[in-house]
Amino acid sequence: MNEVATKLARLHRGESPRMIDLFSGAGGFTLGFHRAGCTPIAGVEMDPHAARSHALNFHGALAESNPAQFEAHSQAHDITVTDPLELLRELGHEAPAHAVDVIVGGPPCPAFTRVGRAKLREVHKHPEAYKQDPRWKLYLSYLRFVEALKPVALVMENVPDLLNFGGQNLAEDICGALEDLGYLCAYTLVNSANFGVPQMRERFILIAIHKEAGVRPAFPDPTHHVVFPSGYHGTRDVALKQIRGKGLDLFGAAELRWVPIARADPGLPPLVTASEAMLDLPAILGHLDGSIRRGARRFDKSVGYAPGIDPTPYGELMREWPGFESDGLIWDHVIRSLSDRDYRLFRAMHAGCDYPGAHRLAVLLLGEELERLSLQGKAPTGQDLETLRRAYVPPYDPGKFPNKWRKMEPDEPARTLMAHLGKDSYSHIHYDSDQCRTISVREAARLQSFPDGFRFSGTMNPAFRQIGNAVPPLMAYALARSLLTSLDLDDTFEVHACPSPPPTEDQAHSAQVTG
Repeated sequence: MNEVATKLARLHRGESPRMIDLFSGAGGFTLGFHRAGCTPIAGVEMDPHAARSHALNFHGALAESNPAQFEAHSQAHDITVTDPLELLRELGHEAPAHAVDVIVGGPPCPAFTRVGRAKLREVHKHPEAYKQDPRWKLYLSYLRFVEALKPVALVMENVPDLLNFGGQNLAEDICGALEDLGYLCAYTLVNSANFGVPQMRERFILIAIHKEAGVRPAFPDPTHHVVFPSGYHGTRDVALKQIRGKGLDLFGAAELRWVPIARADPGLPPLVTASEAMLDLPAILGHLDGSIRRGARRFDKSVGYAPGIDPTPYGELMREWPGFESDGLIWDHVIRSLSDRDYRLFRAMHAGCDYPGAHRLAVLLLGEELERLSLQGKAPTGQDLETLRRAYVPPYDPGKFPNKWRKMEPDEPARTLMAHLGKDSYSHIHYDSDQCRTISVREAARLQSFPDGFRFSGTMNPAFRQIGNAVPPLMAYALARSLLTSLDLDDTFEVHACPSPPPTEDQAHSAQVTG
C-alpha cells in the first residue's frame, strides 16, 4: 500500500488528520483547520515573533512538559533552505514521510499584488522588475514540501492577482506541477465576508486532493449574504482576465480547474459588521488624559470586557472558540500614540471618509482656526503660520494616497487588513468619534476572526503584522469543513482542544509583579 493510501485508511478509521502549515504566520490557517478537527503538528514561518505565536498557541503545553521540543516549534525557519523530512524529525516524528495528511499555506504575496509590483517597478526602474523579486517563486518551496510529504490534500491561499501575474495565470502552472505529483486541482476566488468574517478580504484559494482519494476538490458554499461595494466586481475582473472561458476547460486541460464559487443565497444571514465584531471591547480614551505616549506597546496589562454590554453572536463566538476560550481578560487591547492633529481629524471625519476627504477637512479646520485667531488679533504669519499648518494638515498628497486613511463604517465589514497595519494603521480608524483613534491589536484580531483566547508574541507592531498577514480563521474553518466533507471525513472525529498556552514573557512578568 502506498503512503497516500495508508494515510487514507488511517483517516477513515477515525484518526484526526495531521496538518502542517507553511508560511504559517501566527496560525490563522492552522486555527481554522484545528477547529474542524485537524491536529497541527508543525508550522514553518520565517518571522520569529510569528513562529513563536504559532508555538504558543498550538504547542504551548510543551513549554512545561518538554521545553526543548517547545523551543524547536518556536524556531523561525527559512522554507527555501528547510528540508521537510529533517524538520519533522527535529520535531519528534520518527516517520516523517507518513506524518502529514494535509498541507496548508499561503506563500508571501507582495510580488503578486498590484501595489507590490508597482513599488518594485519604481525601485528598479523596469516594467517587469517584479519578476526579479524572489518572493514570487516561494510557491516552489510549497511544492517541494508536497513532493516530500505526500499529503492526502492541500490548500493554498494567495492574493487574487496571482491569477494575472504579468499577464500569466500562475495558478495554471501550480496546478500543472501538482497534477504531475498525482493531485486533482481546483481554484477559485473567495471573500472572507461571505463566511462570517467582519472584513472584506478577497483571496485566491487552490485545493488539491490526491487521485488515490478518488474525489474532486470542492469549495464551501457561502454562509453569509454580502452586497459588495461599487468597484468590487471591476477589481475582481482584472484578476480574472487570464481565466479563459471562466469555468470552461482551460488551456486544453483534461480537468476543470477554475471553479466559480456558489453565489450567496439572499436568504442567508447578513454579513457581520465592524460594530458587531468590536462592540463588547472596552473604549480606549487615552487622548482625554494624555495616558497614551510614544514607545513600544507590550502586552503586560490586561483589561476586561466593556461593562454592561452583552456580546453579539459574533462576539460570543470570539469568546468561546473551542480550545481558545477567553478567560475574561484581554492583554493586547493597545493602540499607537497619536498627535492632537489626528485626534482632531478622526473626531470630525464621518464614517467611510478616506484620506482626500480628511485632507479637505483638515484644510477647513485650519481655516476656522485662522479665522478665530484673526478675530483675536493673533493671526500668525511666516514660520508661525507654517507651524500651525503642520499642526492641522497632514503632509501626504491627497492625490496619491486615497486609501491611506479610512474611518470604518460601523454597519459594514472592515476593508482588508494589511501586514503594515502597525506602521500605517490609519487605514482602519475606529468608527466611534468619541474614541477618535486607530484600532487596537485585539480589535484587528476580532476583525480577522482570531478568538480572544489566541495570544500574539511580541509587541504591538509585530502583532499587527501577524494579524494582517493571516488567513482569517473563520474562512479557513469553512475551507477545512468543505475539504473534509469531500474526503468523507466530516464528523468522523471530534475537535480536540489545543493545550492552553503559557503566558507570554510580558504577561508572566506582570503576574509576578502584581502577585
